[in-house]
Amino acid sequence: MGQKVQGTEDLYGSYMRAWQHMQDVARELFGAYGFDMIETPAIEQVDTFVHGIGESTDVVRKEMFRVVSGALFGDLLEKGTEAGLKPRQRMAMRPEGTAGVVRAAVENNLVPQGAAPAKLWYAEAMFRGERPQKGRLRQFHQVGVEWLGASDPASDAECIIMLMEYFKRLGFDSSKLKLYINSMGDGACRPAYREKVRQFILDHKDEMCEDCLERAEINPLRAFDCKNPHCHEVMAEAPLVNDHLCDDCAEHYAAVKKYLDEAGISYIEDPTLVRGLDYYTRTVFEVEVADAGVGAIGGGGRYDGLMELEGGKPTPGIGFAVGFERIALALASQGVDLATPEPACVYVAGTGAEERDAVFAATLALRQAGVRTEADYQGRSLKSQFKQADKLHATYCVVLGPEEVAAGVATVRDMATHDQVQVPMDGLAQEILSRLA
Repeated sequence: MGQKVQGTEDLYGSYMRAWQHMQDVARELFGAYGFDMIETPAIEQVDTFVHGIGESTDVVRKEMFRVVSGALFGDLLEKGTEAGLKPRQRMAMRPEGTAGVVRAAVENNLVPQGAAPAKLWYAEAMFRGERPQKGRLRQFHQVGVEWLGASDPASDAECIIMLMEYFKRLGFDSSKLKLYINSMGDGACRPAYREKVRQFILDHKDEMCEDCLERAEINPLRAFDCKNPHCHEVMAEAPLVNDHLCDDCAEHYAAVKKYLDEAGISYIEDPTLVRGLDYYTRTVFEVEVADAGVGAIGGGGRYDGLMELEGGKPTPGIGFAVGFERIALALASQGVDLATPEPACVYVAGTGAEERDAVFAATLALRQAGVRTEADYQGRSLKSQFKQADKLHATYCVVLGPEEVAAGVATVRDMATHDQVQVPMDGLAQEILSRLA
């Protein structure tokens, strides 16, 4: 028997309703801020992610699922390298959402010169080949937003405000949320700062892991995000970006904090927060839940150079993403169930085969009225149908026997109180709707 791949989950029942609820809350909240939904392909050219995420990241180097067609697979095994493949033949499963959305914005000219910004949100599955553990899967789900074309620090603040409101609407206790913010500088000030961090790593090379020594030559700032505890201790003494921001970046960061203060958003400044992907510039942020034990449940930042890396014109951008599985775990740690209640159900039961046509007509009428309706399709006895209605958590059971059919009525049974009432068949749907309202 086939089994699901390790690190993946089946979404159904209450778990699926929880994922749908996250999307419904996002649709309402993000829509109020002017965001429209987008869906990009789950499979993209490798270069889409390499350009944006960066060669030095663990996502690209270790975690990204590479994809080849069956026709190319044998040839690839024989040669032992993908060097001969064309760019369109080098594909990968989507490990994160931003790069694909920005690629779509460039390819479809969603932010033409002088036009209003493109404000987009998505709810999609992501794929990373890492060791499965609590809150970390090989296929996971994210809700995210991308705001392309806005450079004003107010857009940074509004993204953060919207993120915190999203968590509130999902049911989080705001006092348990910890928002960390930082500025990573830009192309004017970051190169000099990167060199200082690189030199710091080399000065402490005997204490750093091999990955950090490699990062020193590719992207030294990634060493701040190293999972090696000793590297983390060493990097605590490294130069901090806040001390090396240019005037423009310092002014931008100060404005973001001012707007957050005005909105009453509490935050913690963390000068070591760099996020995990290379495309970030200036403002970065991350949110954790106290005592939840699942790590960050969401975060994001500004990426003013990503559109150019994906082949577009210079266009500022900012966004964030939140993880469904981690949010569900974090809410559960607070005693909150993310899933919405099971939808109300009505069961239509017939006493025998002679009433099958009447059951079919009643079921059809109820469904056309928008009522979630079930019936028997296996020839069960009336007693067994009542048991099935209980298993389906039906709120009401509509019973049709020879007497009801002859009189043109239906018996409506309240499954909780067992109270019964007869209603005309032509008014059945309206009666049920009024009872469910």
